Amino acid sequence: MSTAVKMDEDAKSKLEELQAEIKLKTGKKVTQQEILTQLIESAVESRAEFVDSFRDGSTSLSETEVQAFNEGMIASGVETDEDDIDDILYG
Repeated sequence: MSTAVKMDEDAKSKLEELQAEIKLKTGKKVTQQEILTQLIESAVESRAEFVDSFRDGSTSLSETEVQAFNEGMIASGVETDEDDIDDILYG
């Protein structure tokens, strides 16, 4: 069963470029449907990463950001346990 998928001109152009590159580099002629099917399979394999790509903003820190955060941490020399935290927060 085949279903039409609407896409803008830019996406269509990129799909055509990809199709041409596959033919050029592999010598194999593939349909745009085959390309889209393969792209979907690839997205399913890394589903969480693919879904996250649609989130607004960054969902994780880069290594540089993690390092900067850790450099800002200091040790006070005072050991704190859960009861201390509860006392501070809840009195």
